[in-house]
Amino acid sequence: MTQHPQNAGESRLQRGQRALAEIDGEAGAKVIAALADIAPDFATYIIEFPFGDIYNRPGLDLRAREIATIAALTALGNAAPQLKVHIEAGLHVGLTREEITEVIMQMAIYAGFPAALNGLFAAKEVFSHLTDGNMAG
Repeated sequence: MTQHPQNAGESRLQRGQRALAEIDGEAGAKVIAALADIAPDFATYIIEFPFGDIYNRPGLDLRAREIATIAALTALGNAAPQLKVHIEAGLHVGLTREEITEVIMQMAIYAGFPAALNGLFAAKEVFSHLTDGNMAG
């Protein structure tokens, strides 16, 4: 999948739900479900804008979008839960563990060693979780 062009009659929410399921799989659904009792509108915003609009734009395929997302979340240095979701998403859209590791290591240049270390530990946790039989990785 490179983009999800809007089907006739398909809303931003529907398009976003489809993209979220394909990109983040179960991890994305868990994030949305966790918001249901505190901020259901915010969950809708997450589905509509990033996944319904941005991820569906032409110009970048999903691999490139996840590389950019993993790099940005690593560089932030304070978004480990979101980084873990997108590391798993990167694997879902065809990135290898080696590619993900290299993207995170690259961030040491621009975001510093602490951010890259935190990113690498997040990746290690995701890779270990997936190796333990919860998902082929």
